[in-house]
Amino acid sequence: MKQPHAITSILQQLLQQSQPLYREGKVANYIPALANVAPEQAAIAVATIDGQLHTAGAADTAFSLQSVSKVFGLVMAMNRLGDDLWHRVNMEPSGLPFNSIVQLEWEKGIPRNPVINAGAIVVSDVLVSHYSASKNAFLTFIRRLANNEHIYADQAVYLSELEHGNRNAALAYLMKSFGNIEAEVPQVLAHYFHQCATSMNCQQLATSLLFLANRGVQPHNNEQVCSRRDAHRVNAILSTSGMYDQSGEFAFKVGLPAKSGVGGAIVAIVPQFGVITAWSPALNKFGNSVVGMKLISLFAEELGLSLF
Repeated sequence: MKQPHAITSILQQLLQQSQPLYREGKVANYIPALANVAPEQAAIAVATIDGQLHTAGAADTAFSLQSVSKVFGLVMAMNRLGDDLWHRVNMEPSGLPFNSIVQLEWEKGIPRNPVINAGAIVVSDVLVSHYSASKNAFLTFIRRLANNEHIYADQAVYLSELEHGNRNAALAYLMKSFGNIEAEVPQVLAHYFHQCATSMNCQQLATSLLFLANRGVQPHNNEQVCSRRDAHRVNAILSTSGMYDQSGEFAFKVGLPAKSGVGGAIVAIVPQFGVITAWSPALNKFGNSVVGMKLISLFAEELGLSLF
């Protein structure tokens, strides 16, 4: 394994190499608040289970988690519901866009997996149904994992999503018609959009997910966040489904469980090593950060981190 100073140097070099890619993507514009983010920004952070943190670029610039937030919600729901969760959502790749309505209709309101929108809405329903103040419970969970009390949802992004979330509302009402949403749909959507609007930076995000690289145990305080089995299950889902319709390509080229979001973040889990988080807001046609994918791919290759 590379020495700590070497890792920081590698990150800085990779960031410099990736700058020409800024012009190759476009920021998400279907959520107006995201369309206002300046595209020519990038950061990468590597947090290791032995307590090291290496960064390059704008690693302390906050961004909305968007779909990366689904990882936290899933762990909370697995802890609350146990195996009963898998009666309401499957664990298969979807093969269709992350907000597909057609597939949900075919499969009678059971989403293919918990990291497409429909699946994450079911997870949100579990949280709303099992916590009296689910938004606060979600933030409390993340703050504890990141060891940082100053993490909040971006209100401008949250309100923008509420106003422009018609397709997600359609997914929720369709699942409600099949009996797979228990709480009231507006309440579930409010939680889901608030969760997606949660704002973190690369350092916080990398630190907060270290438990997935450490068999369910958060290294900085030895908290058993989830069981070893559930950490395995989350990583398996991220390997097959976490990168939208590029999940197979990412597994093929990089070989790490990962989750992306249209806010420009990508988080990759390296079991028994740590977590890599990259952020750059310009996205490719699949909704993945152009620069973020390149940074993680090059870093994983440099250090030989592939699981396969």
